Amino acid sequence: MELNLLEIVSAFIVLFAVIDILGSIPIIVDLRNKGNKINAFQASLVSFIILITFLFIGKALLGLFGVDISSFAIAGSFVLFMIAIEMILGVTIFKHDSPTGASIVPIAFPLIAGAGSFTTLLSLRAEYATINIVIGLFLNIVFVYIVLRMTTLVERVIGQAGIYVLKKFFGIILMAMSIKLFLNNVSGLG
Repeated sequence: MELNLLEIVSAFIVLFAVIDILGSIPIIVDLRNKGNKINAFQASLVSFIILITFLFIGKALLGLFGVDISSFAIAGSFVLFMIAIEMILGVTIFKHDSPTGASIVPIAFPLIAGAGSFTTLLSLRAEYATINIVIGLFLNIVFVYIVLRMTTLVERVIGQAGIYVLKKFFGIILMAMSIKLFLNNVSGLG
C-alpha cells in the first residue's frame, strides 16, 4: 500500500475525463426536463459500487477469457482514444441507449459507470497502485455527487461555453493518456 500523490492526481484526471460529468450536464438537464427524478446520492453510490467491484474482480473476469492486463490495457487505450475523439471533435461513437430510470439507468450506468470507466480502471490498474486508483475514483464520485446535486447551478456558472472548453481540454488530456497507456503496455506483450 503505497500512497502516491502523483498517481492519485493522474488517476483522478483520467477518470474525470472519462466519466465527464460536466460534459454530461446537458444530458442530465434534459432528463430532468423530461420529468425524470435524479437522486444524486443513489446515482453516485451505485456508480461507486459498480466501479469499485469491477476494479477488484475485473482482472479475474479477464482471466476467465484468457486475456492479460497488458492486452486489456492496450484495448482500453483504444477505447480511451475513441472517447477522446468524441470529446475533441464533438462526434458520437458510443451510444447511450438505455431504458428509462434516471438515477440508476442511464446516470449511474452507463453514463458514469460504463465501458469507458471499466476499461480505464483496469488500464490504470496496470500502471498504478490500487489504493491510489481507489482514492482517485472516490474523489471523482464525490465530484459527481456535487455536480448531480447542483446541475442547474453548475450549468449557469460554467455556461455552455465553459462546458465546451472543459470537454475539449479534457479530451486532449485523455488522448495523451491513452497514447501513454498504449506505449507503456505494448512492450509488455510478447
